[in-house]
Amino acid sequence: MTTLRMKFATLLAACGLGLAASAAQAQTQTQTLRIATEGAYPPFNFVDAKGELQGFDVEIAKALCTEMKVECTISAQAWDGIIPGLNAGQYDAIVASMSITPARLEAVNFTKPYYQAGAVLVAPKASDLAPTAESLAGKSLGVQRASTYAALIDARFPKADVRLYDKVENHNLDLVTGRIDGVVAQRIAMSKWLESDDGAAFEIKGEAMLDPEILGLGAGIAVRKDDTDLLARLDAALATIKANGVYDEINDRFFPFSMKPAD
Repeated sequence: MTTLRMKFATLLAACGLGLAASAAQAQTQTQTLRIATEGAYPPFNFVDAKGELQGFDVEIAKALCTEMKVECTISAQAWDGIIPGLNAGQYDAIVASMSITPARLEAVNFTKPYYQAGAVLVAPKASDLAPTAESLAGKSLGVQRASTYAALIDARFPKADVRLYDKVENHNLDLVTGRIDGVVAQRIAMSKWLESDDGAAFEIKGEAMLDPEILGLGAGIAVRKDDTDLLARLDAALATIKANGVYDEINDRFFPFSMKPAD
């Protein structure tokens, strides 16, 4: 009788462990991943007429959540406070076209790049500006505050009159109204803006600027330093959507060329 009771107790314990494992697995599959983006950087992230977040970053984030089998919420956050908000635990990851740079790696960890771009100087078609220190000395340049492009201007064009803006759309507005001579911003975003009515009188001056030491190796997904498990899961999901065609399908909805970085 004692032996039977012991066998029965062992069976119950095994069942309990199995149920606990199933519950843990279900919890993992249904957990909510909180993602932050900016919401003011089209075509990567923006708010549409219905007040909903859209864009390449947003679609990549959703695809990663699907691949990881987790629910996700995506919220808009001000750019200059987006890393502090992550480290304060307000959200779990940032998918916001954030360049991977040595300075940012001191505060957060990044996945492998999910796209690569460069910076450009945009100015009126009638102007003779060029992306050189001599040409831009004394010229007023708009750039987003706390961005890698602001650091690029400081390094490459130290004599420029730098004007800092909270959003790209705001420095573009000042460019249209003639308050500044040019802007330095991300190549793809500005290329899209040049196709709009507001951007019709402007053009990219010179070649795109690629500076790995300042602009980084590409845009990555930021997570807190201690979230090593989440980092590994995001990297694995990113590799999968790059290989199975999901990334390409999203890419082709936004760009006429591939943004996919080399492995």
